[in-house]
Amino acid sequence: MKRITVIGSGPSGVHFARAALSRGYAVEMIDVGYAPSPPVSPDATFNEIKTGLDDPAGYLLGTAFEGILLPGEQEEFYGVPPSKAYAQRQVPWLQTRSRNFAPMFSFARGGLAEMWTAGCYPFNDAELTAYPFDYAALAPYYADVAGNIGINGEADDLAGFLPVHDGLQEPLRLDEHSALLLNRYASKREYLQQILGCHVGRARQAVLSRDMGERKACRYSGRCIWGCPTDSIYTPSLTLDECMRSAHFTYHGGYYATHFSCGDDGQVRAVCAQPLDGGEVREFPVDTLVLACGALGTSKLYLESVYRQTGEVKVLRGLMDNRQLLVPFLNPGMIGRQYQADSYQYNQLAIGLTGDTPEDYVHCLVTTLKTAMQHPVIERFPLDLRTGIHVMRNIHAALGVVNVNFHDTRRDDCTLTLDVGEGADSPQLVLDYVPPAGEQERIKQTVRRLKKILRQLGCFVPPGMVHTRPMGASVHYAGTLPMSVEPRPMTVSAECRSHDFPNLYIADGATFPFLPAKNITFTLMANAARVAACID
Repeated sequence: MKRITVIGSGPSGVHFARAALSRGYAVEMIDVGYAPSPPVSPDATFNEIKTGLDDPAGYLLGTAFEGILLPGEQEEFYGVPPSKAYAQRQVPWLQTRSRNFAPMFSFARGGLAEMWTAGCYPFNDAELTAYPFDYAALAPYYADVAGNIGINGEADDLAGFLPVHDGLQEPLRLDEHSALLLNRYASKREYLQQILGCHVGRARQAVLSRDMGERKACRYSGRCIWGCPTDSIYTPSLTLDECMRSAHFTYHGGYYATHFSCGDDGQVRAVCAQPLDGGEVREFPVDTLVLACGALGTSKLYLESVYRQTGEVKVLRGLMDNRQLLVPFLNPGMIGRQYQADSYQYNQLAIGLTGDTPEDYVHCLVTTLKTAMQHPVIERFPLDLRTGIHVMRNIHAALGVVNVNFHDTRRDDCTLTLDVGEGADSPQLVLDYVPPAGEQERIKQTVRRLKKILRQLGCFVPPGMVHTRPMGASVHYAGTLPMSVEPRPMTVSAECRSHDFPNLYIADGATFPFLPAKNITFTLMANAARVAACID
């Protein structure tokens, strides 16, 4: 039986492994694999957690209040809940330095998607123009992944931008605020579409709206932000558990893979990994190697492997990420109402904004605030604490945030390389990102347009509260080892096979030659399954 070695248990790694196992391959996975604590009171709702736990503040905010974003210290609206801190735990061997980029790494079982918001948005033909295949080539894999993980959604006004694939479950129940916004859109659809180029529809999420196997449908407990205690929200660790039930799957947890070594023929022979317990470096023999560490982790491992093999410090060009804006809004029609804790807590609506070309599409996710922590928003109000708390109690249900995503393109001045230093045990990863020309003007135009749209929906944006997130914050990293029809150094084929190392495949976002303005996790999973089907 042929053996494939996969590095990384994120969405790409586990869906590659699942697909390879189904084709009869033996798969072993090397992974750090930090794991979460068991869920607290899994049958309790958000309100029951607040009243029933001995220390609800410790669960919700952290025993040292580490889940709180203090004024003046961070510009973000979203903190990391204490229960998700394991997904950002680092290893001592990874050192980075960056300019204009705030990289995020995860060494959790399941990777950073263990703390994602479950958005699943397929790329369309216009967005795949730079790829060596079209939507039809990905469609079966989108459908396969959807059928495996459970994705809800429907064919609506966003279908022109989000292809409707097989395997969709019916949408989740809308919260009151989201339902009001969608009804207002329906009453002004013609004006919003024709004049403002705006299309509103249901978000697509990897959340069960009906039971699937042992996983139960969302029961609207209001605990999404702290991690779904009943696995209604999909995370890659669920697929890892599925793989581990196979007799042909071996999981090597507790290892940080640093590099691979090659023979004189360029074939990868082994992977070297540091054990977390501090023991000797271990070598894992390799027949076929698949890198699925996330674009940055894969790039670091690739660069270090080349350096250790040849002494050359290479530069990978084309680093991409989605620029994101956070646009808070207030809906006067919801003032004074009670917020809905018994609902799905992440975005339930999406807004598509047309551009000059199909590639210029802007993707927006609308989150109405419910059980999320509101203090990062209220801190920006020009009010004293007592007044702010009083106002917040009355406008809580009226608040929302639009997360605006822009596309990105590969550019030679956006780079990854190594600083090997003198006597350094592990080279430092150096990231340099240069924003595209005209970005600030595009942001201004989009914000003006979005404000007009929100006014049509009966909402307004409080002045001075739009936040431009730093590059790297969206964690949609891509482009450093791109697909290329023509064999070129530091690229991969249409099947994501390395043009430099014949038995090396790359199954994550490092291979993407263009980054649409969308969450990429769904496409990472589908493409990884496609790559597994291409291996002979």
